Amino acid sequence: MNEISEFIPAIRLMNTPDGTSTFETGKLPVLKTISTTSFRISNTVEEWEKSDHPAPRKQYVVTVKGKIRFKVSNGNTFLIEPGIILLAEDVEGKGHSWEFEEGETWERLYIPIPDHGDSFFISDHN
Repeated sequence: MNEISEFIPAIRLMNTPDGTSTFETGKLPVLKTISTTSFRISNTVEEWEKSDHPAPRKQYVVTVKGKIRFKVSNGNTFLIEPGIILLAEDVEGKGHSWEFEEGETWERLYIPIPDHGDSFFISDHN
């Protein structure tokens, strides 16, 4: 029997004081009302997206289809796939890069978090 969880796994990309990026694992609570005014859907990839770049805004990236391996400044990597929400907060500096882990398809939703909005991210390191 499947257990129902009160949380969805998440990984947060974030800036460090020296201008590089890192990540931490955590979770997001379910059934929380999160303020947003718009979102985008994408299934295309431009080459610049695979090179180092910061997030254009603080946003959730919800993968619908695909497995993507992200890399941060120190070379550490993590996998994003359906069922894991990416919280992109590394909006300055070198940023991150990524590559396809499997296949050549990445379908995703970009959901911006308003300025001063709460992401509701709960770190595994608390």
